[in-house]
Amino acid sequence: MSDTARLPERFGNWRSRVLAACLAMLAITGSAPAAEWHSTSTLTGESKYGDDFKHYDYVNPDAPKGGTLHSTVAGTFDSFNPYILRGTPAVGFARLGGGLLYDTLMDQATDEPSTSHALIAEAFTYPDDYSSATYRLNPKARWHDGKPITAEDVVWSFDVLKKNSQLYNRYYENVTEAVALNDHEVEFRFDQTGNRELPHIMGDLVVLPKHWWEGVDADGKKRDITQPTLEPPLGSGPYRIKSFVAGSEIVWERVPDYWAADLPVKVGRENFDIRSYIYFRDAVAEWEAFKKGGLEDIRAENRSQYWAEGYDFPAFKEGKVVRKAFETKSPEPMQGFAMNMRRKKFQDIRVREALTYLFDFATVNRTRLYGLRKRTDSYFLGGELRSSGIPKGEELEILEPFRDQLPAELFTKPFTLPSYSDRASQRANQRKAFELFKEAGWVSRDGKLVNAETGEQFTVEYLGASPTDEIIAGQFIEDMRRLGIDASIRIVDQAQEINRMRDFDFDMTTVMLAQSLSPGNEQRDFWSSTAADQPDSRNYSGIRNPVVDALVDKVIFAKDRETLVATTHALDRVLLWGYYYIPQWYSDALWLAWWDKFGLPDKQPAYIGADIDSWWIIPEKEAALPEEGGSQ
Repeated sequence: MSDTARLPERFGNWRSRVLAACLAMLAITGSAPAAEWHSTSTLTGESKYGDDFKHYDYVNPDAPKGGTLHSTVAGTFDSFNPYILRGTPAVGFARLGGGLLYDTLMDQATDEPSTSHALIAEAFTYPDDYSSATYRLNPKARWHDGKPITAEDVVWSFDVLKKNSQLYNRYYENVTEAVALNDHEVEFRFDQTGNRELPHIMGDLVVLPKHWWEGVDADGKKRDITQPTLEPPLGSGPYRIKSFVAGSEIVWERVPDYWAADLPVKVGRENFDIRSYIYFRDAVAEWEAFKKGGLEDIRAENRSQYWAEGYDFPAFKEGKVVRKAFETKSPEPMQGFAMNMRRKKFQDIRVREALTYLFDFATVNRTRLYGLRKRTDSYFLGGELRSSGIPKGEELEILEPFRDQLPAELFTKPFTLPSYSDRASQRANQRKAFELFKEAGWVSRDGKLVNAETGEQFTVEYLGASPTDEIIAGQFIEDMRRLGIDASIRIVDQAQEINRMRDFDFDMTTVMLAQSLSPGNEQRDFWSSTAADQPDSRNYSGIRNPVVDALVDKVIFAKDRETLVATTHALDRVLLWGYYYIPQWYSDALWLAWWDKFGLPDKQPAYIGADIDSWWIIPEKEAALPEEGGSQ
């Protein structure tokens, strides 16, 4: 059972972060003033890598290539097109970013926050008013068929992604057009100025092969990027599909002549010749497969019970399986119960606050999480973006114009979550929850919490995708039932869950919202009124609050770092006092366990904790371990 819902794709871009600005400058000549071209971008200071950047300082540049990385996945797949609403993409594809198959204009850094380095684009530039951004492509960039990646590919990719992908359409909402200036330069034009981040996050654009998608398949049928497909697409990235069994298995092979293999962001990385993924029905089956050996080599552990007492199987005792908690410095995702305010019963803030009082984290952590988790108390965990105390200084100035639209307590009291330190506090919190429900028009009759006017019982159906969701929601369901709420857990398969989440067809569910140290355009997708009405957005709670909308825009248009921090504090505080989510928990370490067949660099990147792509396989150790499906 997972203690953490909807983890980012394993060993891929799992710490989703906003890409941003940069340092290393290149000059061009001409009669006009020279533009400042940047090959490394960062919004949080200066990157430690300069013009002579050869490779990440933690990698082994001589790491050997070869071997197979076996992995498992829960669920199924029916498409190799992640950029549309229809279908369930296979592992290795990414909705935002390129995954294993495609490269992006810039590559996210593994060891620094909000930083990226040159990939398809060797450099970019932008004017002082941030009204556009121009990316210059690396002339060596190639598709797997040997054809060059051109500015025409970039423009076509931008156009089709913005048209067909809700996620990209929101992310690049203020980008009006992409224009090919020549074969190797693309200018992105914006309908606004002053957005410091926008020129830089264009580096997150995945580039797709226009000639392939507009061509025909083996049967002569014209391809259609607006539809799901199980035809392995042409790519440009480090891997391509070798084989697959629809819904149950996909095997990726390393591209031996990968065009970017010698770029600084790739040296010493992506060392496995084969990456094999087997699909299982649920997380419990994955755990059993890992213990057996030969089916899953590296496990990102997210179940407290397993970490606390599950590593007692023979292979672990014999030293064939090892584990380690890697400390991380990246922001922790906000994990919490989302209450769907598209349902009338959750629209009253008193109801949402009452449910917050009913969630007994202390008991859940003690009885189900083995005391290994910490309570989430911010939408921006980690670093300087988390709000605290009461608003003051620039944050207070930002909030002051909205005073009449906000709870008075927001200005006078620090936000705190209910404490369940002892039995007395438990009773007090339950009484508080009942009082709030009563104020909102709900009363107790015959042991049921019912609407005072209609007599209808208050119901909550928790949506999950695995029987193991009992660990996440089980105790909470029991506490709600004790107050007279008709609370239940509904378990559906992965495909149903994806569709229901896209359509916001749920009462309550657990979601994880990954943040960066440079929040920007993605905040619209998380919180804005516009996103609340758009299928497949990440505004799961359906927040429609003009103050939140205004603060999101202020975050996006913050003139400097100090203002960005103050505005993010204000946004965090307003979200907390809105009781839109019931915060759950987090761990500030990455728990990894692996079969002992790998070589590792002497250190791992402290920012993300561990970079699996920097590991390599030791053939002698691999030969001594179980074959696929073997037992120990």
